[in-house]
Amino acid sequence: MTRSGAFCPRCGESIEQLDSAPERTAKDSSLCTDCYLEEYDLIDAPDRIHVRVCSQCGAVHRGNRWVDVGASDYTDIAIEAVTEELTVHVDAGDVTWEVAPEQVDPTTIRMHCHFTGSLRGQSLDEEITVPVKLSYETCERCGRIAGGSYASIVQVRARDREPTDEETDRATELAHEQVERLESSGDRDAFVTEVNDVQGGIDIRLSTNRLGEQVSRKITQEFGGYYRDYETLVTEDSDGNPVYRVTFAVYLPPYRAGEVIDPEDSDEPVLVRSARGNLKGTGLVSGETYESAFEDKDAPEATRLGWQADGQETTLVAIEDENAVQVLDPETYETKTIARPAYLDTDSETVTVLRNGGDLYIIPAEDETQ
Repeated sequence: MTRSGAFCPRCGESIEQLDSAPERTAKDSSLCTDCYLEEYDLIDAPDRIHVRVCSQCGAVHRGNRWVDVGASDYTDIAIEAVTEELTVHVDAGDVTWEVAPEQVDPTTIRMHCHFTGSLRGQSLDEEITVPVKLSYETCERCGRIAGGSYASIVQVRARDREPTDEETDRATELAHEQVERLESSGDRDAFVTEVNDVQGGIDIRLSTNRLGEQVSRKITQEFGGYYRDYETLVTEDSDGNPVYRVTFAVYLPPYRAGEVIDPEDSDEPVLVRSARGNLKGTGLVSGETYESAFEDKDAPEATRLGWQADGQETTLVAIEDENAVQVLDPETYETKTIARPAYLDTDSETVTVLRNGGDLYIIPAEDETQ
């Protein structure tokens, strides 16, 4: 440091000139170090900070939008808010700080901050207490949910039958899973408004048309079937543009895995393995793989015969030839000759059979796969 030849206008002391001093205003340069430190603080902080928190979902308002933070308490949020509001002197060096939060009440966190640093080569310590006030309110998203707002409806139905509880429960899960995916990417417009049991299935009300289409696609990808959409004009926005509500009608396939049917396009009963895309199964006479040639959004006409779970265990009496075996009828206890499917294990002493009228068919056990 060297003498500048100037005098401090406040105290009259000679001013020491820092050799590597950063650029300052004329007023800053004219003050001696003692007067400069009296004039300026190492840290400038607000008297109080307000943090807006959604009382329903816990989101925090930042800037002009709500942000999901996933916090169980708001101490870290308060620290972050204080950090954003602090101003460090432009000439300060080697600044460090520690903070000790104090929860005063459910809506107030007092932040005790201790700072160290240097100004004009002088080591400084400062302690500041900043109250952080939590203001609980309802975010726009939770307000829309509470108000029952929705833009699309996914109607889950099934052709020629009613959806099972497993199907409707899983469809609801798929809707919530898709919402979670969108939320994790920062989309706060996605939510399930409500799920209603109705005659013939369920109606899932969703926040956006895009979400409705995504959920419909997920359901048909998992269960098969198809969906169609129908638009209804509900209002106009502030610019006069039409606003549509879209209904997505999801139709699950008429047949399900584990069902035994007699399709018109087959010469034998079929155990359904999959209903996604074309119907796939196993013929109960030949044991060969069956796949229906029906086009998308269609299904073959078929007679329902029962379920794989309806099968009864009985004795395999004898192997007649490549096409036939003898089994014991589980109801009449008479020996009966029936078709020998390719999947039959001839070393087995018992088989599972399904009755259709007077006919018996060997079916794979439930834990067997093709």
